[in-house]
Amino acid sequence: MKNTALTHVHESLGAKMVPFAGYNMPVQYEGVNIEHETVRNGVGVFDVSHMGEFFLRGENALALIQKVTSNDASKLVDGKAQYSCLPNNEGGIVDDLIIYKIADNNYLLVVNASNIEKDWNWISQHNDLGVTMENASDAYSLLAIQGPKAAEAMQSLTAIDLANMPYYSFQMGEFAGVKDVIISATGYTGSGGFEIYFKNEDAETIWNNIFEAGAAFGIKPIGLAARDTLRLEMGFCLYGNDINDTTSPLEAGLGWITKFDKEFVNSANLKAQKEAGVTRKLVAFELTERGIPRHDYEIVDKDGNVIGIVTSGTMSPSLNKGIGLGYVPTAFSAVDSEIAIRIRKNDVAAKVVKLPFYKK
Repeated sequence: MKNTALTHVHESLGAKMVPFAGYNMPVQYEGVNIEHETVRNGVGVFDVSHMGEFFLRGENALALIQKVTSNDASKLVDGKAQYSCLPNNEGGIVDDLIIYKIADNNYLLVVNASNIEKDWNWISQHNDLGVTMENASDAYSLLAIQGPKAAEAMQSLTAIDLANMPYYSFQMGEFAGVKDVIISATGYTGSGGFEIYFKNEDAETIWNNIFEAGAAFGIKPIGLAARDTLRLEMGFCLYGNDINDTTSPLEAGLGWITKFDKEFVNSANLKAQKEAGVTRKLVAFELTERGIPRHDYEIVDKDGNVIGIVTSGTMSPSLNKGIGLGYVPTAFSAVDSEIAIRIRKNDVAAKVVKLPFYKK
């Protein structure tokens, strides 16, 4: 089990630690609901240093990225980031990722912790273009400082104007006295904030400065359990649950990151799927009766026929109702379609809804 540079800090704070993607990670501190509300209404900090960082450099770096990802990275300018995915040859997804354009011929790819080796091997096998690849995952730490008070709470630590950073933009600069920190206006919570990348040796200094600067704003450390409820309320996909090697980006509602004005891995087959229409779709649903949907629960129609599987589900802390995502045949995918979730042999009524579940 790997540790992040801050594992000992989480343990000293009394965090409940669990194995996650090969790392010893904090799942909660005070409790999921309290931590969830801290991020929705104030500011909280997640240690997500288990994520992977690949640097791609050289005159063909963009060409390689264009070949292996579904979105159009040629649209990126310096200081902009883009959500994308790595399609496989069978119509599924190797991983979803964020691409950062640092400069011409210099890109950062941020991938999921559980897929670091898989993604590295996948991109490497397509690198017949002489691109220099560096897997810096073990050298970097990543903190997500999330919530509506994040910019105000962190402004004293940097000269970069945090409040006016556009969504999915980033800058490299000094933060908490540490040079060359990547400050990115991205996140996985839907409540605003930043993700900051820096070398492991600076982790404790930066962590301590963040909590000192944020003390007046009620800043708290947040575990992975609340990260999951926050992202689910927004309908953000989680790799391994809602998307995987067998799910098409078109089925998953990721057509917006699948651009057919360029060629990429399996693009011809995905284009054909788009033209023919998908037979199943990832839908959002909320329970209309009391109950908590969980991963792998069956989705049934009004006659009790199994039509799908819940990929993500929880009791929404913000809405106080059961919510989830799951794949169903296209015929059941329209908003307000009536379905049910089989919970301990009981079929609990639900309906398909439009994302996000949580609206500010």
